[in-house]
Amino acid sequence: MIYQRLQRSKLDESDDALFYSFPRFVTHVDEGFIDQLVNLYREQLQPNTRILDLMSSWVSHLPEDMEFAHVEGHGMNLEELVKNPRLNHYFIQDLNQNQQLPLPDQDFDAVLIAVSVQYLQYPEKVFAEIHRVLKPGGMAIISFSNRMFFQKAIQSWRDGTEQSRVELVKTYYQSIPGFSSPEVVARPSPLPNFLLQLGITIGDPFYAVLANRTT
Repeated sequence: MIYQRLQRSKLDESDDALFYSFPRFVTHVDEGFIDQLVNLYREQLQPNTRILDLMSSWVSHLPEDMEFAHVEGHGMNLEELVKNPRLNHYFIQDLNQNQQLPLPDQDFDAVLIAVSVQYLQYPEKVFAEIHRVLKPGGMAIISFSNRMFFQKAIQSWRDGTEQSRVELVKTYYQSIPGFSSPEVVARPSPLPNFLLQLGITIGDPFYAVLANRTT
């Protein structure tokens, strides 16, 4: 238990609400990553369905040529969510303080978390909620790269490799009965790890871990 708490510790333990209190109208990944994410959403999501965009911001990266019945947004900064044109409704909630989502059971066809899963300190509880709000057969798509707010990412993410982070997200799904075996979409960085640690990149790697609610 102590080891688990250490693995989920943050360098900056101050209130997350303070950290996210001012808007950041930037994209946290490069255009190559965004293109791959948009294409993945186009392949996996169905039009006229209900989408929950967890840990969202001012952009959801949903394909512009797809219309959805409802897109519910969640985040930590009101100004960012207000500016997001794809959201039909949104709410503010710190998932490290309260993991219970104010949403009905089996209400969404898909749940998305883009480049934010690294900040969850209680991921199993959040993934239990993802399972609860998904319709049977609904899909969760968790995407990430190697960028992060280093001081707010959990230790197991900060200290991990690209592959260990994939395995970590898979364990989040596997901890909750009723998810299918996670599927991984991986387009890793072509550079060796020691160069990545020095901050040298030639394009953001792209990872997504997908699973469906089966029961």
